[in-house]
Amino acid sequence: MTTIRRSGRVAGGDGGLLLFRIAGVPVLLAPSWWIGALAVVLLYTPLVDRLMPGVSDGTALLLASAFAVLLGASVLAHELGHCVVALRFGLPVRRVRLFLLGGISEVARTPRKPAHEGLVAAAGPGVSIVLAALFGMALLIGPDDGAIWVLLLECTAANLVVAVFNLLPGLPLDGGRMLRAGIWALTGRRSKGTFAAALGGGLVAAALLVWAMFGIADDSPDKWLRLGVCLLTAWFVVAGAAGEFSAEQRRTWPEGLRLADLVQPVLQLPAESPVADALGASAGRGVVLVRADGYAAGLLDRDTAERLASQSPLSPAEQAAEPIRPEMVLLDSEPGEEIIERVAETAAWQFLVVDAEGRPSGVLRREDLKAALRNA
Repeated sequence: MTTIRRSGRVAGGDGGLLLFRIAGVPVLLAPSWWIGALAVVLLYTPLVDRLMPGVSDGTALLLASAFAVLLGASVLAHELGHCVVALRFGLPVRRVRLFLLGGISEVARTPRKPAHEGLVAAAGPGVSIVLAALFGMALLIGPDDGAIWVLLLECTAANLVVAVFNLLPGLPLDGGRMLRAGIWALTGRRSKGTFAAALGGGLVAAALLVWAMFGIADDSPDKWLRLGVCLLTAWFVVAGAAGEFSAEQRRTWPEGLRLADLVQPVLQLPAESPVADALGASAGRGVVLVRADGYAAGLLDRDTAERLASQSPLSPAEQAAEPIRPEMVLLDSEPGEEIIERVAETAAWQFLVVDAEGRPSGVLRREDLKAALRNA
């Protein structure tokens, strides 16, 4: 399962125990994973008793514990599939984390192309299917019974379940991301794919609850366990789908809105200008401070300029300049969604907008963009 994170603290103690790093990406074991592992042990110990009649309680517990570890390793392989493909496409991955309900690969940037999103999403279930096939082949050529046979059978079934469940067409599951990528590719609008896949997530959650109700109606031996698992999973799916839909709304450029409607006109001033004069000229405008050699010293930071002007109004305005980093420069021809994404990813409160020839055409303030999206 993959998820997109645009902000948050650097992965560390809040995410759990650091297991290792892959290509610099931390792989963490959340505290809740131990709860899930304990539940697996408690659920599978009676199953071992049924598959191996006469087995001792200690052996059954040991085999169930071994399966919990193998299941965790299988989920980890699933997530590493997402991680490796995302990195291959140049998408930074914040961290990979195993937790109570499985695992998450936190991709730090939204894919720019539907093919990238689809392939990253498909990589996890693909790994699970390969693992199921390998365990299945080992099951066919291995012993017909005994401890090894039980572990191989459980791992084959578990990886198939992980693959099939994640392929269901609803967000935040991998199948939902693949559905979104397909609709995105067909329509050219990622937002339409997100809407359809979020709706799919609601249908998946409803199907889980219906299955749980059938268990109660049929008086199934595991009816209460099934109900608990289905309620928890349905909540996870609904919350994930709602989060994806909300995030998509925040990154969708409103129809009819032009970038030119949001940017402030740009004024170029000498970097050695008195800061009080530069501050006065900045009312309703963005100020680019230019050195004598023609290079930009930066954008005037109004807060810094106000503090400096109150103490030393004749100080060079360059002392209140915010350096213009490459990620702070926006093309006036960039698609709106990419502008939103860039602003979300960049720690800056204002951005220099340039035309195709690199000439400054305006300054976009983060708060103006947020207000436009909020009021759309």
